[in-house]
Amino acid sequence: MSREPDGLAELLPQWHRLRDGDRGEPLRALLAVIAEQVDLVRTGVEQGYDDWFVETAADWVLPYLGDLVGHRPLPGYERVLTTGLRDGGPPETSRQRLARALAPRRDVAATVAHRRRKGTLHLLEELAESVADWPARAVEFSRLVSHHQPVRLYGTGTEAANDRRLSRGRLADLRDGAALDLAGGPFATTARSVDVRRADSRRTPGGLTPAGVGLYVWRLGAYSVTNAPAYCVDRARNLYTFSILGNDTPLVTRPEPEPSPTHIATIDNVPAYIRRRQLRDRLADYYGPGKSLAIRLDGRKEPVPPSDIVVADLTDWRYRPKRGQVAVDPVLGRIAFGSRSAPRQGVWVDYHHAFSDDTGGGEYARDDRVTPDAATVYRVGPGRTHRRIMDAYEAWREDRRAGRCGPEGIIEIAHSGAHQEQLDFDLEPGDRLRLRAAEGTRPVIRLLDWYSNRPDALNIRAREDCEPGSAPRVVLDGLLITGRGVNVTGPVGSVVVRHCTLVPGWSLKPECEPHSPQEPSLVLERTTACVRIERSILGTIQVLGDEVGTDPLEIHIRDSVLDATAHDLEALSAPDCRHAHAVLHAHRTTVIGEVHTHAVAIGENSVFTGRMHVARRGTGCLRFSYVPPGSRTPRRHRCQPDLAGRGEAGRVRPLFTSERYGTPAYGQLAPDCAEEIVRGAEDGASMGAFHDLYLPQREDSLRARLAEYTPAGADVGVVFVT
Repeated sequence: MSREPDGLAELLPQWHRLRDGDRGEPLRALLAVIAEQVDLVRTGVEQGYDDWFVETAADWVLPYLGDLVGHRPLPGYERVLTTGLRDGGPPETSRQRLARALAPRRDVAATVAHRRRKGTLHLLEELAESVADWPARAVEFSRLVSHHQPVRLYGTGTEAANDRRLSRGRLADLRDGAALDLAGGPFATTARSVDVRRADSRRTPGGLTPAGVGLYVWRLGAYSVTNAPAYCVDRARNLYTFSILGNDTPLVTRPEPEPSPTHIATIDNVPAYIRRRQLRDRLADYYGPGKSLAIRLDGRKEPVPPSDIVVADLTDWRYRPKRGQVAVDPVLGRIAFGSRSAPRQGVWVDYHHAFSDDTGGGEYARDDRVTPDAATVYRVGPGRTHRRIMDAYEAWREDRRAGRCGPEGIIEIAHSGAHQEQLDFDLEPGDRLRLRAAEGTRPVIRLLDWYSNRPDALNIRAREDCEPGSAPRVVLDGLLITGRGVNVTGPVGSVVVRHCTLVPGWSLKPECEPHSPQEPSLVLERTTACVRIERSILGTIQVLGDEVGTDPLEIHIRDSVLDATAHDLEALSAPDCRHAHAVLHAHRTTVIGEVHTHAVAIGENSVFTGRMHVARRGTGCLRFSYVPPGSRTPRRHRCQPDLAGRGEAGRVRPLFTSERYGTPAYGQLAPDCAEEIVRGAEDGASMGAFHDLYLPQREDSLRARLAEYTPAGADVGVVFVT
């Protein structure tokens, strides 16, 4: 698109422009095309100047700049720049992410500086940050190998102490509880006996040798939750959980930037789980506004004073604090108040939890958000025009009928609180409704039983007289919906669910077990809606429709987790385990459960843990995905365990660190998962919802750089903490 489409036409004399206008402006149209090409040349010249610098150079220029200083990208980088990925979406997004994983810009820029610091311990941490974008801590195992101290009978006491080197190789001191609490981890100071296995062994890593160095990396990031309501678990209102869902959530530290490049990372610089003793000993460092956690009572702006905080083990809620005290358990994410000192108006918390990626909603930035220019925004929250979501919806309906606004309406929730109200959206022809979270917030919609004779879902209904060209559209963006699911009925045009969580099983128990594992999160009942799910987490999708008089629904799922809470439950089906009258399009998706559907148009780079049964096998295909043996699918291309063979079906299957929503490592492939799945996607990445993290490529890049910058004779191993 030209930046100045009429720039050349404005240079013509007025007489030529008048004659051109009389003839329909063909000359102006020709000059607009020429101006567009001129702008392309101008942009190319400007980019050519930017390509001189690594900070502004195009992706394809990076390997050439790196070659000038001897930087070597991993094999496959050139192929990524010249070919696109058939991902069903904008090809630039996936290609650029893979390019950054194979040759990060920061790594190319720091090549010379890294070589000058080759062999230093803090360089290993910087490599993990610049190459793999992982926070890390480097540990010299030689300092943790126990050895006998030399005993000298001569010399002064100072000389004897220096000879003994009391700071190295110390065995366990049973009176030092802080050191024992950190034993065996990346921040351990207690020595252990020697381990002859190599630190970089892929099979059985060891590393406690004089030449061993361990690089501990954190793959899970810290995600903040700010000024959110806690969940009360008892009638006396003394016991709470940090999580609004009522499940146990281990808290993590808010990472602080390192003060200098030569600084060795401490527990404050990484998203580490907070231990009870650690929080007790350093309460002032982790508790308070802008820190790792804070607790506010009865709507006050100031948090509970640190003098009233008691760190305790709240397992089974056995510990009871004294009156006026507030007990906190960071390992379980629980809060307890003393007897007769329960808050009267509620508890609000700030905390950080761990997760793999920007999926399922949260306070992270959503760069792909689109706001129509003609849309009217109705903000909901404390201090806003509307207190309730339905109030904002009714205001939009009145303005729409009165002609004060167009068909585009946005209801924006401007805080991270919980909304408990019945939501019924009755849409008319031409309506375009967006219900979204404001930037930096994570609102929660709790759907409760408002009527005794039926469950209450978030209902989206369209009038029966809506024509296909004027069918209403709905977008749910950045929401966490619990208690019930979402029901869509009538001739709705499209339903988009992006960066949302529809809690699998409706709600959670303290151990993250689902309350209603067989209940659906999304019900499509007698509707024509085209459903698009992007970067979301949700439970079962149930389709109820006329299989004779209507076409199958289109369901598109990308970069998401579809969780039926068990492998033998239906993740997509009709009632009574019948085939859903729908066509599935799955891109980079993890499906926990069975799929019973009319057809699968495309399923790529995805994992299906339960059996798939497709009615129409002649259409569509599965490629670079895992489907269990015995599934009835369309034709397959390089799927597992087909490539591995029948004898390997028991080994080549998806293994997850956790399959329960609410746990930090939910949906993450386990370390002992088969390589055919961990690297089985089309571009060598992992199958499933976290494909675009490119974890295998980032690990390979890090190991390649460690081999390049590690001194001769050193043995460096990568240890994944999370």
